[in-house]
Amino acid sequence: MTSAAVYRDAAVPLRALWSSPFARWGGALSRISSLDAAVAVTDRALSERGVDRAAVEGLVLGWTVPQPAIFYGATTLAARLDMPGVFGPMLSQACATSVAALHQAAASVSTGAGPQLVVTADRTSNGPELSWPAAGSERGPARENWVRDSFSRDPVTGRSMLATAEAVAAECGFTRGELDALAVLRSEQYTAALADDRAFQRAWMVAVEAEDAEHGPVRLTADEGIRTVSFETAGELPTVRAGGTHTAAAQTHPADGTAGALVTTVQRARELAGRGPVVRLVASGHARVEPARMPKALVPAARAALDAAGLKSESMDAVHTHNPFAVNDLYFARETGVPPEAMNTTGSSLVFGHPQGPTGLRTITELAHVLRARGGGLGLFTGCAAGDTAAALVVEVTD
Repeated sequence: MTSAAVYRDAAVPLRALWSSPFARWGGALSRISSLDAAVAVTDRALSERGVDRAAVEGLVLGWTVPQPAIFYGATTLAARLDMPGVFGPMLSQACATSVAALHQAAASVSTGAGPQLVVTADRTSNGPELSWPAAGSERGPARENWVRDSFSRDPVTGRSMLATAEAVAAECGFTRGELDALAVLRSEQYTAALADDRAFQRAWMVAVEAEDAEHGPVRLTADEGIRTVSFETAGELPTVRAGGTHTAAAQTHPADGTAGALVTTVQRARELAGRGPVVRLVASGHARVEPARMPKALVPAARAALDAAGLKSESMDAVHTHNPFAVNDLYFARETGVPPEAMNTTGSSLVFGHPQGPTGLRTITELAHVLRARGGGLGLFTGCAAGDTAAALVVEVTD
């Protein structure tokens, strides 16, 4: 099952795409809520980029892990950003949240609304323990660890996300060696993108500078928790599951972070960009595949977006994926013919981690800057999400 949308007039000034560094689980950003991190980073991004806050007419807040006072999340965020009259929806679609938020913003713009601020933020660290009173039950309240239980069991299939990756690897005959090689490749690509004192990342990465009332200042200027992978270290790791193929190097790690964008019409984006480039939103696609086969969903989602735009994968100048498991990219490459080394040329969520909501938007930001570095062109983002689903987005970077 697939669905798709085409955007006739929606764009983002390249400079109005940003992301914070991502922090490892339990790391530098675990002491503040994702809303606090979002306020700090978004406020700084808007100021540094000279965005007129009075011009912002709407807000889309994407999150997947509840935080304190999240019931008022969007309006609180707007007020703390000195935009007290701005409001809008909050969206939560697991790892597809970023594409869903951009789609919502583009839809609003297409109906005549002014610039829409998209903010995505999540903290997998310190995920909440939820309980629901069970009236009349002798067993007491039902309980759930929001993050861990969500990762470990899909209520529809009873299987974990890792189980979906292992199932696809087994069906396709992908070996432990192939998965290790993909993990090493993504690590090498990320490391290469740090050249010239992280010049590539500095173009879009916004440092986190916030205050924690109990523990003092919080500061994060670069990704935290990056695990460099070599063939030697990859080969020494045990598989996560007995008899499986994925190791800790071949799957992502939970993280904390935030990312943002300002979506408006193409003309307005050009005005806001000045002489800078514009990222046009071309089309998006969503897909759901057979139960417990999540890594496969990247392919039909990508095809849905490409077909809606009248394009082919071979016409893409750059391809980036959200790949929580190495098998995702191997399957995508096998089905589309896109070589693994031509994808994710600056790294991926397999390396820098996965805060869920903002992961896609950070990856789209990197994709846009990769396109800009080559002089513009068309790019594809696609990534899997919970429930054996995926979301994809085609963008075009132009002057």
